[in-house]
Amino acid sequence: MPKSKLVTIFGGSGFVGRYIARRMAQQGWRVRVAVRRPDEAGFVRTYGVVGQVEPVFCNIRDDSSVRAVTHGADVVVNCVGTFAAKGKNNFTAVQAEGAGRIARIAAEEGVSGLVHLSAIGADAESDSLYAQSKAAGEEAVLAAMPGAVILRPSVIFGTEDKFFNRFANMAKMTPVLPLVGAGTRFQPVWVDDVAAAAEVAVLGRAPAGIYELGGPEVDSFSGWMKTMLKVVQRRRGVIGLPVFAGQLMGWSFDLLQTLSLGLFTNSVLTRDQVRQLGADNVVSEGAKGFAELGIEPSAPEAVMPDYLWPHRPSGQYAAIKASAANLRS
Repeated sequence: MPKSKLVTIFGGSGFVGRYIARRMAQQGWRVRVAVRRPDEAGFVRTYGVVGQVEPVFCNIRDDSSVRAVTHGADVVVNCVGTFAAKGKNNFTAVQAEGAGRIARIAAEEGVSGLVHLSAIGADAESDSLYAQSKAAGEEAVLAAMPGAVILRPSVIFGTEDKFFNRFANMAKMTPVLPLVGAGTRFQPVWVDDVAAAAEVAVLGRAPAGIYELGGPEVDSFSGWMKTMLKVVQRRRGVIGLPVFAGQLMGWSFDLLQTLSLGLFTNSVLTRDQVRQLGADNVVSEGAKGFAELGIEPSAPEAVMPDYLWPHRPSGQYAAIKASAANLRS
């Protein structure tokens, strides 16, 4: 009986990676989940039969570490990303140099395919260092493996997301949601649809190239927040902040992180995020996407209620209370 194929997924226990790992296990592949903290990634083992999905240690800043988890793999998937502009695992180290290292070593090890997760907005000429590093990563990947498949999703949503969940949490504590870049357009894409695209690529059913992945609907940042508020059944004001206010906030939080010597990590708003919010995050006209991969993406409104219900005033009992109110009326 032939041995099942092996895929190494860098960042395979993260937000997107875990969904790809689950899908590849369901396809019968052996899955090597390469992460910095394998002791915290044990949950991925449940995606397959005993021994099919295994978390292993890897530091993508180290050649020998990457080579160890790449050796023997048929296909490699890189899902590692960061929002940290500073520190050892910063934009350049992870999204540019790390991506290039994975691709170079995959080529040296004779890996037949590579799927790289980038982002819409990747642009070497962007004002955003994040977007620049994403573009540099893509360039390095294609230099080492011209046959790679690069996936560029818009903002990704799902159970573990830090987009809708973040603002739904804010809505519990404040009467208004202040937004920088309120008019910026987004095309949110469901995490499992992104995983499905990666699955198609791993199976060799996607021609090499760049695919931009966006959901079926486009709306402004403020529009999506209003949709989220309807789902969590909360009435809150949505206020757009001027750019200079966002720049001041980002500068203040970045400065606080610097002065605290890293004790405070700026997860609120950075200057680079303010720059990113200055550009729409939607699929480019004429770009290849879900249609070319044979996937019909899910609408956010069809998925959001399944995981945002804990943010409702009555939580899991919201539907029951609504039914009781209808009976009384």
